[in-house]
Amino acid sequence: MSAAHVTAAAMAAEEERALLGSAGGDDAGVSPELLCSLPSACDPRRLPHRLIVLTLMCFLGFGSYFCYDNPAALQTQVQRDMKVNTAQFMALYAWYSWPNVVLCFFGGFLIDRVFGIRLGTIIFSIFVCAGQVVFALGALLNTFWLMNAGRFIFGIGGESLAVAQNTYAVSWFKGKELNLVFGLQLSMARIGSTVNMNIMGWIYSRVRDLLGYTGPSTLGLTLMIGGITCLFSLMCALILAYLDKRAEKLLSKEQGKTGEVIKLTDVKDFSLSLWLIFVICVCYYAAVFPFIGLGKVFFIEKFKFSPQEASAINSIVYIISAPMSPVFGLLVDKLGKNIVWVLCAVITTLASHIMLAFTFWNPWIAMCLLGVAYSLLACALWPMVAFVVPEHQLGTAYGFMQSIQNLGLAIIAIAAGMILDTRGYLFLEVFFSACVSLSLIAVVMLYFVNHLTGGDLNWSAKKREKLQKAAVTEKEI
Repeated sequence: MSAAHVTAAAMAAEEERALLGSAGGDDAGVSPELLCSLPSACDPRRLPHRLIVLTLMCFLGFGSYFCYDNPAALQTQVQRDMKVNTAQFMALYAWYSWPNVVLCFFGGFLIDRVFGIRLGTIIFSIFVCAGQVVFALGALLNTFWLMNAGRFIFGIGGESLAVAQNTYAVSWFKGKELNLVFGLQLSMARIGSTVNMNIMGWIYSRVRDLLGYTGPSTLGLTLMIGGITCLFSLMCALILAYLDKRAEKLLSKEQGKTGEVIKLTDVKDFSLSLWLIFVICVCYYAAVFPFIGLGKVFFIEKFKFSPQEASAINSIVYIISAPMSPVFGLLVDKLGKNIVWVLCAVITTLASHIMLAFTFWNPWIAMCLLGVAYSLLACALWPMVAFVVPEHQLGTAYGFMQSIQNLGLAIIAIAAGMILDTRGYLFLEVFFSACVSLSLIAVVMLYFVNHLTGGDLNWSAKKREKLQKAAVTEKEI
């Protein structure tokens, strides 16, 4: 046997011992020499292997984001085949949000203390898959309450899976291109939403042609086909769990943790600035996600678009967000002035809703503006939380922000459906414009509160960096 074969066999044996654990419980991993001998695609420390892991991370949430907006992509078909009004249709979004009013506080805790990142990710992925299957079965059996139950189950897994995805990213890329990784994950999420908007109607048409009729069976089979993306994401979760376990043994590293510390008693210490950020978040997103959920029929009815054209324009917000989110994130990082960016985003969103409500201008203009504004706001608003609360309260603050966002989305989704059923799209657009106006008032108030209290929310990046360096120097002295 050649020396190369001996070395390869020894390397394989040592890697196997590291993966399975030795009888004596030695957790030292493999020797550095043999670790260096691994092919770059198999070495957890090297870029090719980390790129494989990154790809799996990005696809981890693809199925969830693809299926979240299945109702929006099939609004006409759902309402016709299931014989429901708009309020009942929008309940599909509300039922997704209800579990996350509570789970946003506990997703990180479950990952850190109960399941661990690997098992937690698999469990949340299973919830997403199961929810989509129940959702599709509800359509197949012509049972709308079962569709609502499916969306509830889907919601249990969806938001917590996003937390797990971020935890994996920090575990593998902390200090190494982490901002870029977060940007790529967000871009992949938006790609999933975009593909859904543009392909589900086509799949429905093909299934209808195959069966020869429309109805609950056609809708159910279409949703079941869409659920294949959730199954694909579950496979990614299983492979990622294996690779993470392997890296943990080979490198003797700990499982990734969210680091979240949730203390509900911290809520009483939240500043006025933080509460205003919460108001901006709820009022702004209330005018974006429910609008997209109802947008397809709006463009068909008001602008006489074909279903394909309506799906395309309704997805443009996500299409723009995919490449622009990392760009805007970098821009805000470099320039600072977060409140100014949020103000620009809110004003632009208000302008787009007013254009859609009161004019017959080409709606592509308004929707492109909305896509740019949506991308900008996400990059400027969410980081502001870290500037107004101490580090030990970050988990509570972000959990509370996500919780009331989901509460707002659930309530607004039902309200939007009722307004559309009784008053029509003009009143609905006025309602969305009012929500954005409340967000605008909160931004202006935040600007003055920040100015009067000497806050750092509107500092330039250079000023913030300079003062941080000065603080570090003072500590060292």
